[in-house]
Amino acid sequence: MKKNKEKNNSPQTRPPVIVVLGHVDHGKSSLLEAIKDLKITGSESGGITQHIGAYMISHKEEKITFIDTPGHEAFFEMRSRGAKVADVGVLVVAADEGVKEQTKEAIKHLKDMKVPFLVVINKIDKKNIDIERVKQELAKEEIIVESYGGDIPSVNVSAKEKQGIDELLEMIILLAEMEDLKTEEEGLAQGTIIEVQKDPKKGVVATFLVQKGTLQKGEIIGTRGSCGRIRAMEDFQGKEVERAEVSMPVQIIGLKGNLKVGEKFSVFQKLNEAKKEAEKKEDLKTEKEESSKAKETLNIILKVDVIGSLEAIEDTIAKIPQSKINIKIARADIGGVTESDVECAKAVDAKIFAFRIEPDKAAQNMAIRENIEIEKFDIIYELFGSVKENARKKLGKKTVKKEEGKIKVLAIFRTQRDRQILGGKVMKGEIAKGLPFEGWRGEEKVAEGKIINVKKEEKDMERIQEGEEFGMLVESKGRMEEGDIIIPYKKEEIKEELEE
Repeated sequence: MKKNKEKNNSPQTRPPVIVVLGHVDHGKSSLLEAIKDLKITGSESGGITQHIGAYMISHKEEKITFIDTPGHEAFFEMRSRGAKVADVGVLVVAADEGVKEQTKEAIKHLKDMKVPFLVVINKIDKKNIDIERVKQELAKEEIIVESYGGDIPSVNVSAKEKQGIDELLEMIILLAEMEDLKTEEEGLAQGTIIEVQKDPKKGVVATFLVQKGTLQKGEIIGTRGSCGRIRAMEDFQGKEVERAEVSMPVQIIGLKGNLKVGEKFSVFQKLNEAKKEAEKKEDLKTEKEESSKAKETLNIILKVDVIGSLEAIEDTIAKIPQSKINIKIARADIGGVTESDVECAKAVDAKIFAFRIEPDKAAQNMAIRENIEIEKFDIIYELFGSVKENARKKLGKKTVKKEEGKIKVLAIFRTQRDRQILGGKVMKGEIAKGLPFEGWRGEEKVAEGKIINVKKEEKDMERIQEGEEFGMLVESKGRMEEGDIIIPYKKEEIKEELEE
């Protein structure tokens, strides 16, 4: 996969982009640390990478770009965005734990991506490992590795001891070569935004992955929500670079506007062309939002540590069923909770959800005075769970009709104003006096009322069993006729659920 030295407009072989997926704590970040000698694991809460990062390494003169995606299922949307640029997948499974729920989700995602992938069985240095059990569990998920007669390569590694790393990289290069990855290296660059963060000194910093052409410092870039000239460009190690070739990830400084992870970017000759692209904003107003004004609303304020996490949280909250309640994000931003956030929460009756950040002292004191709740989370699925629970509480209870049986009207004995004496037969269930009912003639509801009394063989009865014939006095709006069906019911209060 060595690059051709002569540059021309014909497609050239490019470095592969690798997406790394797997269960929480199965060693994805440690694996990348071992590969790139970058110490990233120590800065991540609980060993979970909470953002998408891209890194380029060299192995025997071959370049490989890795996309490090979050391990928890709550970041499915972020993984989905990152995976769109991937050529080869790496599924990491711990040798001592085997296939877990997030492993299954990662497998599904890799299949949906339709890219070749290999299995990395990590942590072989630990005690009580069972590599064969891991392969068997993978087989149950229709992942048949080569040693079991399948076509999916597997490599045993220890990220901690740096064992099996060369074999892993060789296998990645082999899979990439089989894909025959090519693109145009000349011309204006195009690619995808991998990460967006706010730096206190640099401002907005975005990680771009070049997928076509060559990106150069000073060029004009436009996305759907942003545009500007590249003031500075750094590689993943923070070194300033003048140009970025295909498959190279770089950090860009100098863009203004609304940058989003997963968006495409293009280079433009003129700034006004880039501005036109940035002005093509999506209409966020939908029929669902317009028709939901009468519903209960849960207002929330989100404060998180990085843009990538914020977008993942917003995307997942948007997928919570909202046919019965509106979940409105009144404010969403990165950084600590401030007095301004508390004031906003008071104004719109909102709850504040803080992810991996702390409220400042003034904001905390103000929240106590104003009785504004600030919920803090380090694990994102717990945040989602709390949002759902708060939404459920807003829903309250609803009254439902529980059918008690079915009566067929056999005879009409007397009709007086809003009362009738009827003869009937219980076709289904058990009938008790005092029950409300609905009267049906075919598909049409013709009456609504109450069973005042029931008799069997001239005796007053409390209940009539299925199959029995009886007489009854009913009080209703609407009149019943022979052949009509009476459906007695009880009213019950049940807790509303978010789902339809």
